[in-house]
Amino acid sequence: MPRIVELLVSPLHRYEGRPADGPAPVPDGAPDDELVGRIAVRARLGITGDRYFGKTAHRDAAVTLIASESLPPGVGLIQVRRNILLQGVDVDSMVGRTLTLDSGSGPVSFEVRRRANPCAWMDVVIGPGAFRALRGRGGIRCVPVNDGELRLGPVDVVTS
Repeated sequence: MPRIVELLVSPLHRYEGRPADGPAPVPDGAPDDELVGRIAVRARLGITGDRYFGKTAHRDAAVTLIASESLPPGVGLIQVRRNILLQGVDVDSMVGRTLTLDSGSGPVSFEVRRRANPCAWMDVVIGPGAFRALRGRGGIRCVPVNDGELRLGPVDVVTS
């Protein structure tokens, strides 16, 4: 059965500048852990509290998803900086489709606009060769179609 394994809400960009300099630290006053148990999704805006929420430049890419099967053991959303980590769902094959997830609070639909290509940061935060290994498996960038909530655990998945 498909599952939502991790959820990430980050109020800031952590991968800015040169990868060799390392990720930006979590600023004072920010939550210590960007991994959460549930997220609130808003139609056409993104995830409440996330760095891309309501940003014009990210209107076609407000929410990112990746499959756990694409990642090496022990690697999760903290490293790849996607919002939703799904297990048992081939998200990379869904570009151009609508993906609907229901974790028990009602369906949340996403228009899958494009791939979320990996960047050079992957070689720094995961390990040498990760950037190349994630090509074509870096997840997807989506626009939420409706308001809703998603939480960790089993999820019903419908595509159209």
